[in-house]
Amino acid sequence: MYYKLVLPLVFISLSWLSFAQNKFVLEAETYFMSEKYCEGADKCSLAYTKLTRKGNQAKKMKADMAFKTAECYRFTDRFREANEWYDRALLLDYQDVVPEVHYYNGEMLRMMGSFDKAMIQYEAYKKLVPADARAEVGIKSCRDNKSFVANRTRHKVENQAVINKAEMDMAPMFADRKESKLYFASSRAGSTGNATDPISCENYMDIWMSEKDKKDNWGEPKLADITGNVNTEAHEGSVTFDGRGKVMFFTRCPNLKKQNLGCDIWTSELKGKDEWGPATKLNLKTADSVSVGHPCVSDDGKFLVFASDMVGGFGGRDLWYTTYDRKADSWTAPKNMGPEVNTAGNELFPTFGKDGSLYFATDGMPGLGGLDIFRAVKVGEEMKWENAKNLGFPINSENNDYSLYEYSDRKGYFTSERKNPDGKFNPDIYSYEMPPNIFDLKVIVSELGDKTIKIADVRVVVKGSDNAIWEGYTKKDGSIFWDKKPDGLRYVNEVTSYTINISKEGYHPDKKGAQFTTVGLNYDQNFIIDMALLPKKPIRLPEVRYPLDKWVLLVDSTINSPDSLLFVYNLLQEYPEMVLELSSHTDARGSNERNQKLSENRAKACYKYLIEQKGVDPRRIVPVGKGEVEPRTIWKKGGIYISSQPSDMNGVETILLNEAYINQFKTSDKKLFDQLHQLNRRTEGKVLRMDFNPATSPAANPGLLIFVKYP
Repeated sequence: MYYKLVLPLVFISLSWLSFAQNKFVLEAETYFMSEKYCEGADKCSLAYTKLTRKGNQAKKMKADMAFKTAECYRFTDRFREANEWYDRALLLDYQDVVPEVHYYNGEMLRMMGSFDKAMIQYEAYKKLVPADARAEVGIKSCRDNKSFVANRTRHKVENQAVINKAEMDMAPMFADRKESKLYFASSRAGSTGNATDPISCENYMDIWMSEKDKKDNWGEPKLADITGNVNTEAHEGSVTFDGRGKVMFFTRCPNLKKQNLGCDIWTSELKGKDEWGPATKLNLKTADSVSVGHPCVSDDGKFLVFASDMVGGFGGRDLWYTTYDRKADSWTAPKNMGPEVNTAGNELFPTFGKDGSLYFATDGMPGLGGLDIFRAVKVGEEMKWENAKNLGFPINSENNDYSLYEYSDRKGYFTSERKNPDGKFNPDIYSYEMPPNIFDLKVIVSELGDKTIKIADVRVVVKGSDNAIWEGYTKKDGSIFWDKKPDGLRYVNEVTSYTINISKEGYHPDKKGAQFTTVGLNYDQNFIIDMALLPKKPIRLPEVRYPLDKWVLLVDSTINSPDSLLFVYNLLQEYPEMVLELSSHTDARGSNERNQKLSENRAKACYKYLIEQKGVDPRRIVPVGKGEVEPRTIWKKGGIYISSQPSDMNGVETILLNEAYINQFKTSDKKLFDQLHQLNRRTEGKVLRMDFNPATSPAANPGLLIFVKYP
């Protein structure tokens, strides 16, 4: 409620002379115009009951009292009661006098979570005052509410019950570099003076302070000023400090007995432990009735952002700034922070984030309800901010949320008027914390070149940049998974980079490994890392075809043989120490001599392509023709022939595709006969060694680029 002291108040009076003799109306008007809203609600509602609705003027006066009753409830944050009285005013056609009755009723309904009803009110107001951007903001907020809630952030919000009392507690701010002293404004018992604020029916607000003990717990709050130089019988609050914690900037709003005086920003210097010197008012205003407040100062104490209703703004309260002129020993004329921040609504409670961003509260942009907290990004080294974004749910709620202090990039404090643990809607101080991001790791190991072949019992070793190390072995499906340790902590942590190495007997060492990092990630992630091991056995390459009795790399509608050889190129790129034998095989048809020469030329065709077209070092490939002498091994399960060995060999028949086996289908199944011969016509790779050194390896044989005479 305190923030409303620096909000524009709407004074609308229909004190027609014909009703001047009505003492109930006169008393209600007096309370309302004096901003005694707490008692004014009863006075205005009583006057409403004493008025008849017969006659045009009587109806208007009765509607006026209903509206003023609603306004009293609105300014004391009693939303349901305000809504009921706005409805009464609307039944008496008060929108013809004050169209805003629709808008304010929409605001109350939105605060209560009745978004469909609120939208009806905003739409009605928009028809009457189409130029007021606030109506469209309200409509969009109602439409987007479900999206805000559905896309809630991971922040954990907690009411700071050890600090809060039943009265208003708000605007948390740290004073010292250790951030162990939390200053805030409160209207709790024990404040300076005995007077009661007629707006809130509570004490006038003072600046209070809570200090952390050795166990990092907040102590019982106490008045922050033991000298009496800061806290007075007026309202004090919205405090901020320079980077050293030596100069305090705070808002002071005069006692309402002094009429037509707006709030001001004052400063005080620290003289000793919790001892503040005499307060000095900053001369920022152009008129006494103007309000300035909610100071936000840079670390050097020379740049000040604040909220004000001074002339030249965009509507409501805007954020302004001023700089300290050392030579003139004064603050420069305030400048508006512009449309990147300010709107037709109210912008309040600015604070600086750790990275220089600007946090502030506004009801002029789409949000969840009332004031929402936004973050604007700083532009370069300029004192300028733009691209304001809503912090979303649950930091923002359907009620007013404001005055956020960023304790770290993951923690902070703010004020909210959401329902507290006692079931009330008073302003309270809340903390927020972004829990650590949750990461887990799954490694899947397969054979290089064929992901369908998973490898079990592979040793997987993970090392972190934080010196953490752990290992395990893959299961039957080639995978291994890590999330929580036995003690509940996570294996994979934030802001850490990791390397993964795998190894197993019968496979070439994986010298390259894999890497992943959580550095820069601000969201949960399941890391799934596919890795591969190269078996110490012939490598089946993607199919390369040739025209009948030729060695030209075939390219047609069914295959692009050069593209198939990219597997070899990529393999050599991934393993720079590899020397590969590239062997071609034929089927058993034709003479051995012809098949041998044909296979040699086909191997050389692949060799020439990789060297001449892809730039592979010729010393890293040895082309070999093997003719028909090494038939292929395949597998059969359930009547189906399989090219790759299954991981589960149960019920699987191993078959050597020699000429005798294939010929049994020559007459009975010609299609299968041709298919099995085709399987023998293949190009394979075999790792010869893994120690290639371009500086010491001997020159390649130039004869390997020359085709043999065929036939």
